[in-house]
Order: sequence, then C-alpha cells, then structure tokens
Amino acid sequence: MLEHQLIQTTGFRNFGPEGARQGFAVRLRIPNYHGTRLSLFDGFDVTVDGEHFSYEKNRFAIRDEVYTLEELREETRARWDMFEMGTVLVDKPGGLCPGIHKVSVTARIRYSYFPPDVHVFPMRAERLATIVRP
Repeated sequence: MLEHQLIQTTGFRNFGPEGARQGFAVRLRIPNYHGTRLSLFDGFDVTVDGEHFSYEKNRFAIRDEVYTLEELREETRARWDMFEMGTVLVDKPGGLCPGIHKVSVTARIRYSYFPPDVHVFPMRAERLATIVRP
C-alpha cells in the first residue's frame, strides 16, 4: 500500500555491495492524480541533510527498469501507473550513514495539455527518513 506523501517511508536505503556502497535510493509514489507516461517526467532533484543531488544525474527505476534523464525524456511507451512505486537512484560513493536524515524530493513534471512555454512544474515533498544498519 502506498502512503499519501510523495516520499514513502519504506525503500530509503543504500545500494551496492556492502563495504562498497554506490549510492542511495528514495522510494516515491506518483506525484500526480493519474498514471503518466515516463516521458512527461523531467527528473527528480533530491536533497539529503542539505546536500543537493541534481535531477540531471539521478536515475529513475520502475518495474526492474532503470532510466537516465535522457532515457526518461525519450521513453514513449512506459508509464508510471497510479498505484506503483518508483525509485530515484542517487549516486554517492559510500552511500549514506545509518541514522535519520532530512530528505526532500522535487519531481519535475510536464503536462501534455499545457503549452511548451509553461514547461516544467515542480512538485516538492520533504520528510525525515532512516537508513538502517545492514
């Protein structure tokens, strides 16, 4: 079951082999009132404890597929459905230290029914999340 908030309490974790973590992951619900084609997402900014990670470098994972920003922009078939979880993957050698972190995510969304000059709408959320020891 998904929570109402954009940032989910489960799925905040480091990834990569133990002792050589490659980064961390933040699990999200769709920041929209309906399912949306992936090409309408223009990336996800993530900030943890004041350290910013740009949407241009973060990747997005859904249904065992991982997309870079360029791949998201070009994807014409895949969708993020209303009741699916997606995950933002952030490269940070060593990952995050175990403990409580202040996490914010800004999802950058385009709407097909708005003109191109009104291009990207940011949807921002913030919450505390915990990295547990392995």
